[in-house]
Amino acid sequence: MLRRSAILIALTLGPPAHAEGWAMKPGDVTFSATEIAAYLAENEVRFYDGGQSEYGDNGAYAYIYDGGDRAEGRYRIEEDGSVCVDYLNGWSRCDLYVRNGDRVLLIDEKGDRYPLKPAG
Repeated sequence: MLRRSAILIALTLGPPAHAEGWAMKPGDVTFSATEIAAYLAENEVRFYDGGQSEYGDNGAYAYIYDGGDRAEGRYRIEEDGSVCVDYLNGWSRCDLYVRNGDRVLLIDEKGDRYPLKPAG
């Protein structure tokens, strides 16, 4: 009975406050600001469309499209763990990286989900 009550309370409370406003799905687990900083420093961020994001330790950012074109800017990590990029062309965006099982995905502000290619 106690376990059932705990589950009902968790369902009632919903996702953690730092995930509010993002299109979370069951099983999504957010990174803290510290965790995502470490993840981005230690891992290649490659997508299935052939593109990749590069995060420099000095805040430099580049998205390299399949074919080599680049979109460059500066990134910052917000308190909720979201990663925001201010591009040199004046455009900006924020994304949230989540773990779901053994996968890592990027969720954009529209709620679109982009799985990262595993390393290797």
